[in-house]
Amino acid sequence: MSREYLKKADEVPASSAQDVRQTVLSILDDIEQGREEAALRYASKFDRYEGPTVVTKDAIAEAASKVSQKLKDDIRFAHDNVRRFAERQLATLGDVEYEIVPGFVAGQKSIPVRAAGAYVPGGRYSHVASAIMTVTTAKVAGCEHITVCSPPRPDAGVNPAILYTADLCGADTILAMGGVQGVAAMAFGLFGTPPADILVGPGNQFVAEAKRALFGRVGIDMFAGPTDSLILADASADADVVAADLVGQAEHGYNSPVWLVTDDRRLAETVMDLVPKMIADLPEPNRDSATKAWETLGEIILCSDREAMAATSDEYAPEHLTVQAGDLDWWLNRLKCYGSLFLGEETTVAYGDKASGTNHVLPTSGAAKYTGGLSVHKYMKIVTWQRATREGSRPVAEATARISRLEGMEGHARTADIRLRKYFPKDNFDLSAAE
Repeated sequence: MSREYLKKADEVPASSAQDVRQTVLSILDDIEQGREEAALRYASKFDRYEGPTVVTKDAIAEAASKVSQKLKDDIRFAHDNVRRFAERQLATLGDVEYEIVPGFVAGQKSIPVRAAGAYVPGGRYSHVASAIMTVTTAKVAGCEHITVCSPPRPDAGVNPAILYTADLCGADTILAMGGVQGVAAMAFGLFGTPPADILVGPGNQFVAEAKRALFGRVGIDMFAGPTDSLILADASADADVVAADLVGQAEHGYNSPVWLVTDDRRLAETVMDLVPKMIADLPEPNRDSATKAWETLGEIILCSDREAMAATSDEYAPEHLTVQAGDLDWWLNRLKCYGSLFLGEETTVAYGDKASGTNHVLPTSGAAKYTGGLSVHKYMKIVTWQRATREGSRPVAEATARISRLEGMEGHARTADIRLRKYFPKDNFDLSAAE
């Protein structure tokens, strides 16, 4: 496969996450033992916030009064889109009932988890959209209780727009608490909340590590690394639009890679010239973040044809994948590894991030090779059941007894034996090990 790097990412030395891991494990253990008192101690240290932890309905109403009507309208628009898309996703999950053999019926049932915990970042950026994405989908799934935690600002509390949004989308409890202590509060069921069955939502490296450390005891949406984006573009693409989209995603942070894959050298060279100029026009601190991301992690890759472009994209398995090229149906059918796909110039990653309806909690760091993003399905347990008549259980019992004995599991075999003897006392069965 022909591939030429016109711009290649710097070699980033592998850094040990051991210090972060040990810090997180220590905090989690301390909070599990010390419960609310320990959580408040860490909140005072890291959040530097001494106000009420559980946000009251009066406080939410007061926060809502501080949000402009125009912003409320935009938040409601985005919430409605995400809700309706989640409802359509939910409709794809149907209960199943199938007669395996005459008289033996097996089935599938979808059951929502009871309690969900959603982390909504509120540090450098107040992620209103994250509240929409995580809480709305949990509500549509049918979770009985949804707890939200978000980092408060010293002497100010949680951002009013986040409080308004979380409440609108269906949060039952909102905790003014961030970081590992917020994740722990949701996981361990502190401050009057039920322990979360699943933890979702983006956060910094400490939040991500806390979710990873708790995985197994609770479910998580995914282990999220820095956000990444890839654009596939051919000669028909508008270089200004391509460059703007790369810059828009680079502003996430210094460690957020952006990639352009194209089969047109002129486009590649034009975009490489435009990106630094567009970054220079950003306000601070966005400019600094985008500059570092582009200079150290940005790549422009020239391929021989669209098949080579698609293969490169699948290899990278980007979180966000944009196609600005002809024959969009070909790309939709060909591409296999991505978190979310944006087809054509008329849509862009920011639409999915904020308001179009698809979820923005997506797999990063190549995880799109094996998983999709957050959806209503993540909050659902797909369970199975079975029911049989005595006659219907007979062939299953015979096969079970023989297979069990072949495996050396005599106790398993006898659970089948006892039923056969009870239901068919006059029959003789050959229940020796299968050969």
